[in-house]
Amino acid sequence: MEVEEEVKRIIDEVKELHDSAASFISSSSQQETSLRQKASSVDSSIRRLHSTLISNKNLDPKLVEKLEEDLHRARCMLVDGDTSSFLPSKPQGRFVRMFLGPINVRALRKDIQFKVKEEYNSYRDKTALLFLFFPAALLILRSYYWNGCLPAFPVQLYEAWLLFLYAGLVMRENILRANGSDIRSWWLYHHYCAMAMALVSLTWEIKGQPNCVQKQRGVHLFLQWAMMQGVAMLLQNRYQRQRLYTRIALGKAKRMDVVWGETAGVDGQLWLLCPILFILQGFEAYVGLQLLRATLTGVVAEWQVMVCGILLVVMAVGNFINTVETLMAKSRVKAKMKKSKSRAELN
Repeated sequence: MEVEEEVKRIIDEVKELHDSAASFISSSSQQETSLRQKASSVDSSIRRLHSTLISNKNLDPKLVEKLEEDLHRARCMLVDGDTSSFLPSKPQGRFVRMFLGPINVRALRKDIQFKVKEEYNSYRDKTALLFLFFPAALLILRSYYWNGCLPAFPVQLYEAWLLFLYAGLVMRENILRANGSDIRSWWLYHHYCAMAMALVSLTWEIKGQPNCVQKQRGVHLFLQWAMMQGVAMLLQNRYQRQRLYTRIALGKAKRMDVVWGETAGVDGQLWLLCPILFILQGFEAYVGLQLLRATLTGVVAEWQVMVCGILLVVMAVGNFINTVETLMAKSRVKAKMKKSKSRAELN
């Protein structure tokens, strides 16, 4: 009888717990709906006021500039705080839906979002080292142990790693974007192209002797470019993140924002980074053109070589355009800051 009463008591407790949980979920759902409506309304008001400031020519330029800065800080506070969980989420990319299905990858808690971002930064740091080490090891072995002729398997292993690398980056970047990050669309397209190139190159039959040097010239140039890319990634990852932390402290960026390419360098750093980026982009285009030339002259007849050449040229041109647009945007911001400073000194 004691056991029977104990079982009955447990069943009653489970029912009571179930009712309490259902009541809590219902109450939380109502509060969440209210918060979502308020957050969406405030976000719309910020956007409307920003458009009004831009279109209204009768206001004092100094006042407009101050109000724009205030609105920008208010929006950063809105999208970078706990309220961001209640803002309308960005649509998830097809890449994520293709692998995960219609699963919501947006984290409701900010600490989880920041962990996702930190994991992404850690992934970039590790892959930058491998991006430098892997091709360097292949080139060293080519010179000292393989008599100047690369075997097919190590090169294909490297291409398989590139496919894994870019697939991991794209997955993480799509998830970050769904959680409010500002990743540019071009970098997603760039990584899609890089994935396609790595996939195509896996089926590329690497030719050996005779005349190995001429047949593998494109592979050799590509490995050299990959080493340069690894050096550039290490430089970017080191000081651009520090710049982002400064912008976050000033209220000019969100904690979920990321840095790619040249988008967060300061003046002295850009003098070093910009030449490296332009040289890297020019060399990338040169490697692509050399691959196309090899197919057109009949040195290498595989269609994979032509596809890889086209993709390299497309990525180089896209990177160059993205770099120029960023530098132009920076110059406009600097001109605006100088103008504001001169006005303040006059007053």
